[in-house]
Amino acid sequence: MKKRILPVAAAVAWATAASILQPAMAQTSKKTSSKKPVSAGFKVAAESFADLQLLRYQVPGFDQLSLQQKQLAYYLYEAALAGRDIIWDQKSKYGLTLRHTLEAIYNTYSGPRTGADWKAFMDYYGQVMFSHGTHHHYGNEKFFPKLPEAAFKNMVLKSNASMLPRHAEGQTPAQLWEDLRPVIYDPTVEPKLVDLRPNIDNIQASSVNFYEGVTQQDVEDFYAKFNSTENAPSWGLNSKVMKTDDGIVTERVWKSGGMYGAAIDRIVSWLQKAVPVAENAQQRKSLQLLVKFYQTGDLKTFDEYSIAWAADTASRIDVVNGFIEVYMDPIGKKGSYESVVSLKDLEATKRISAIAQQAQWFEDHSPLMPDHKKKSVKGITAKAITVIVESGDAAPSTPIGVNLPNADWIRKEHGSKSVSLSNIIQSYNLASANSGMLEEFAYSPEIVARAKKYGALASDLHTDMHECIGHASGQINPGVDVPEKTLKNYASTLEEARADLVGLYFAMDPKLVEIGVAPSTEVGKAEYDSYMMNGLMTQLTRLKPGDNIEEAHMRNRQLNAGWAYEKGRAANVVELVKRDGKTFVKINDYNKLRDLFGQLLRELQRIKSEGDFEAGKSLVETYGVKVNPELHREVLARYAKLDQKPYRGFIQPRLVPVMKNGAITDVKVEYPASFYEQMAEYGKNYRLLPTTN
Repeated sequence: MKKRILPVAAAVAWATAASILQPAMAQTSKKTSSKKPVSAGFKVAAESFADLQLLRYQVPGFDQLSLQQKQLAYYLYEAALAGRDIIWDQKSKYGLTLRHTLEAIYNTYSGPRTGADWKAFMDYYGQVMFSHGTHHHYGNEKFFPKLPEAAFKNMVLKSNASMLPRHAEGQTPAQLWEDLRPVIYDPTVEPKLVDLRPNIDNIQASSVNFYEGVTQQDVEDFYAKFNSTENAPSWGLNSKVMKTDDGIVTERVWKSGGMYGAAIDRIVSWLQKAVPVAENAQQRKSLQLLVKFYQTGDLKTFDEYSIAWAADTASRIDVVNGFIEVYMDPIGKKGSYESVVSLKDLEATKRISAIAQQAQWFEDHSPLMPDHKKKSVKGITAKAITVIVESGDAAPSTPIGVNLPNADWIRKEHGSKSVSLSNIIQSYNLASANSGMLEEFAYSPEIVARAKKYGALASDLHTDMHECIGHASGQINPGVDVPEKTLKNYASTLEEARADLVGLYFAMDPKLVEIGVAPSTEVGKAEYDSYMMNGLMTQLTRLKPGDNIEEAHMRNRQLNAGWAYEKGRAANVVELVKRDGKTFVKINDYNKLRDLFGQLLRELQRIKSEGDFEAGKSLVETYGVKVNPELHREVLARYAKLDQKPYRGFIQPRLVPVMKNGAITDVKVEYPASFYEQMAEYGKNYRLLPTTN
């Protein structure tokens, strides 16, 4: 699972790792700091457009790698980018057609490249490239260009026709425009990427390209026939479900020779180059199994790969590559393509490892029902990583924490890796300094002072605990099926809420001081301030007036904060205070709030352990979806005065091999400054799939 922040640019210093708000302070206490200095002259902030601010991150430590490690990193870098086209097609069957058209305009349009129309095109082009399509990368709703239709059509017609995509032989640019116009402008065509509303067919209401011509019932009936034993593969993870001409439900598997075969073959070719330069036998084994999985599409092989990957704890270079997270599937089965190539941050790893080493203690002392606790927490390998490149669903909008493999039975029997993305967090921290968000929304000077002292550390610790002990905690009752079947479209929200609550419950525990990762429980108070403020108020900056919350992580945060606020009202644990016409969150009893987080954690684990769909649905729909419109208007108005972009993402570093006599003798890291130019470069170098797949 990923810990998404997808942060607002004007972040507060006390923001949690699970929140949209980022710590403003670049430094934590010296004892626990994982931050490395940014090189002189390196500029973190890059372009901004629409509601987006692009950032850059550095890769400290890369120059100190051995030549073999650099070669390995380069081959994995190329494998990561080779799969880039896949996420575009997964998000929409029109995705690659639209992207290729926009690229042709950007590269070849012969008309004026100044004025309001060109700016409107560039904003839309940037949004589409950032989101891998026409749906907001976070909110899932369709967005539209401010460019008039006639002007957009003119840009298509005045671009190089040979660069424009064609669906049929002889298709003219004018005919292409007629095909694309409703995709761009019609609100009834693909209105929402993932539609999780209750009591509807979530598959037919969602625009993702995982299903075609089938109903939700068709899909559930199809997978009900598969083996559901405890160690069964994640059926459906790597396929599109369709109906044949004679009405039979079937899968198109994503593999070499199958759907997405051209891109997968390129991924495989780079992975095969990586195998000989693997750092050790265990890493070599995992890469070979990943190649075999891509070649066969066999999900049992994917499980073998996941087990081998989790067992590789010694390598400095690591990679996530495959069909991983299921947030983009309305029923939580299909994996989105992503890749993260990284190197271990040795210093920052000490903190998260200290938590992982106490995983059994945390499990034993959690507020879960005894039958829902793991008697033996297996092999959590925890580390902080320095990201080298991200691709697919991990970029440009990135997680800050990852816990994999996702399969519960593998984590239970073979362990997992829990990682924190240290250089990504550092860039967020640096870009968030002096945003004004803290001063605008914090209730008191005491909270501001505590945030500035402990906020960044609080954020790091919550991320560590969410990934390391959160996702690894608890167990499902014997005979109960996996959450994607029992909890269905609520599974992702409930799982993220559960992992958040593990981190929140222990954020105030003296155990963190005892093991040396926190100087005092004041760090936990800083996290509570952040989480409640974000869950009840500030994450609403992401929504348009009148919208409900759709995204799983946002739902999770409002669910946890809203439930705790409501259940603690009688004892005035948390209150919403009005001062000078502004609303503030005020925590009156941090210990009682911790108890409330523990109560909700106990219930969410019960829901997961017992597969209680109705209870899970009730919690999410009651606390996680609906928005107070009056409070929403206030938050938006206050936020607008700060003149900040609400979303952020990253331009990726570029790895450049130094060649001599056909061999790589070194690999250099470059830091592109323009998101638009990087998208043009990627479009040229990594266009591997046809427009229709």
